[in-house]
Amino acid sequence: MEITLAKTAGFCFGVDRAVKLLEEHLAAGEKAATLGPLIHNPDFIASLQARGVSIVDTPAETPPDTTLFIRTHGVPKAVTAEIERLSLPYRDVTCPFVKRIHEIVQRQSAMGDVILIAGDPQHPEVTGIKSYAETPVFVCENAGALQELYEKNAFSPEKNVSLVSQTTFDAKEFKKIEKNAKKLYTNLKIFGTICNATSLRQEEAQKLSLERDMVIVIGGRNSSNTEKLYRICSENTRAYLIENAAELSEINFNGVSTVGVTAGASTPDSIIKEVVKTMSEINENIGTVVEAAEQAATIADPEEVTFEQALEESLNSMSNDQQVVGTVMHIAPNEIQVDIGRKQTGYIPIDEYSADPTADPMTELKVGDELNLIIMKTNDAEGTIMLSKRRYDAVKYWDGIVEAYEAGTILEGTVVEVISKGLIVFVDGIRIFVPASQSTVPRDGRLEEMLNKDVKFKVIDIDRRRRRAVGSIRDAFRAERKEAKDKFWAEAAVGQKYTGKVKSLTDYGAFVELAPGVDGMIHRTELSWKRIKHPSDVVAVGDVVDVYIKALDTEKKKISLGYKKIEDNPWEILRRDYPIGSEITVKIVRMTTFGAFAEIFPKMEGLIHISQISNERIEKPQDVISIGDEVKVKITDIDFDKKRISLSMKALLPPPERKHEDRRSETRETGPAVLSIDELIAKANAADAKAAEEAPAVEAVAEAAEEASAAEAVAEAAEEAPAAE
Repeated sequence: MEITLAKTAGFCFGVDRAVKLLEEHLAAGEKAATLGPLIHNPDFIASLQARGVSIVDTPAETPPDTTLFIRTHGVPKAVTAEIERLSLPYRDVTCPFVKRIHEIVQRQSAMGDVILIAGDPQHPEVTGIKSYAETPVFVCENAGALQELYEKNAFSPEKNVSLVSQTTFDAKEFKKIEKNAKKLYTNLKIFGTICNATSLRQEEAQKLSLERDMVIVIGGRNSSNTEKLYRICSENTRAYLIENAAELSEINFNGVSTVGVTAGASTPDSIIKEVVKTMSEINENIGTVVEAAEQAATIADPEEVTFEQALEESLNSMSNDQQVVGTVMHIAPNEIQVDIGRKQTGYIPIDEYSADPTADPMTELKVGDELNLIIMKTNDAEGTIMLSKRRYDAVKYWDGIVEAYEAGTILEGTVVEVISKGLIVFVDGIRIFVPASQSTVPRDGRLEEMLNKDVKFKVIDIDRRRRRAVGSIRDAFRAERKEAKDKFWAEAAVGQKYTGKVKSLTDYGAFVELAPGVDGMIHRTELSWKRIKHPSDVVAVGDVVDVYIKALDTEKKKISLGYKKIEDNPWEILRRDYPIGSEITVKIVRMTTFGAFAEIFPKMEGLIHISQISNERIEKPQDVISIGDEVKVKITDIDFDKKRISLSMKALLPPPERKHEDRRSETRETGPAVLSIDELIAKANAADAKAAEEAPAVEAVAEAAEEASAAEAVAEAAEEAPAAE
């Protein structure tokens, strides 16, 4: 049994620092107490208690003349204040990564941000983090909990939100929370506070569990990071969580050829070494432990190693004498006979023709074709030589695979086989193993759906000795996605048009994918020129839409999209189809004391002022018209800046009778004779002397003419008074 020990197993930086500080304190002969367990490992805590270290639940329980150590998870602010109030000597050995989260939360909270914490609500680290928030703080264990917060409207989606995480939180789950949060909250700031050691530990546990028959996880059962390691490993292989070597006796190792060993961040090296030693003693045939650093390039063998595969390992030392050129002499269903210029008869077993299971020599070859081959075995007694084209191809193209691995080049191949742990992709005569976790197929999906599909992949690991390679379709997808994102941001500019797909909807807008990994948002007010209740009134998830960039923030990678077309703007329709002076039929929709609002076309209204409803003076619009009436009006004015339209019914009515002229005519018929000025001048020219005598009469006539003109002006002003009012 081969044992592989994870390189990252054991104390993380924060735990190692805390333990060393406590050890130094004890070595100096000083008394110590810890506020709660210093770390989550019962065996280690028991060893501390055996050395006189007290474990207290509150600061007040600290024994006299004893230094209190604050645990690596940290404590709430109120606890620290209580320690200082009691004037207790203490050492704060809170992990620096946890301290950083305290600072982030305190700073962002002071700025008014709502605080979101991805973590376990009951974990002491999370309890401590929450105490540094002055604004509302919410804890999400998973993406579903975040969605529940949103649906309950725990806080406005437009609030400023800062997202942090527990240092030992599941990196994969945090990615899901991060993705959802970006869609739900517009003003979101994300802080990557998962400890790097935690991420590496989880990644290595994932790799071990995919490559080993069994994984042993060492650590305290109440340790958050240890529990996550166990869960990750359990998803891929047989996994056991133990706290010490004694628990190994309960595990059955029969039939297990490879075992991986990892440990939580609170597991001392002494316990790890004891577990490995005990495992070695369980079976005398177990091989020596191979450290993960030496196994970085080791690849899980998806197939049982056969004699021919073992023979392949010797090809590195092959001389040119073992490489030959053969001429096809005969093609049979089970073998191909070739002439290699020797006395022996050469033949290629059908399995050695190609690594591609779909290859058919009966259709691909003809007599006389030349093939590059490798000599596999010579049988002098029978006078035959067994040859392989498949192995020659592997040798020929292997260097290209190595170069692609070193350069990170994306390759293209075809999925030719589905096996229990993943896929086999064929490219240039080489079979590449792609683990299920690297296939982009969901955990509950069917790998068989990938069969015979052309895929792009990156080589992520190689075994030079065996000429084996591991590929990742997922990494190639991510690389192409990143390239597309970088290209997009390099070219993006305000005003540019794109065709994208609606990915999700929120109450405040629609998110549209413009390029792989690049989303922009159409705000609800940008979806239609009319008022809508929800984005779903206009678009649905999956719709392909034409948009343009209204604004973009290259630092925060935020894009605001425009969707409404200028030509659909009601005011542009009005400008185009309803110029000032147009005579149209409108529908009365609303009444006010100063006039009536009429609908010109749907969602476009104009005002008929009370003075423009009738030629007569009216007290209120209802004296002439009612809601629902259709009336003819004239557009008299449009203010596009203030979005106002003036309409007039009066402008289309016939002019009123001029009653003041009738009164003047009546005066002329019944009153004293009044001559016009022209008549008076004529008379004056005819008789100068007589005119002199009649001069007073002329003056009287002039005054009468002026009075008549004034009366006419007053009558006209009276008619215009309602309009002016």
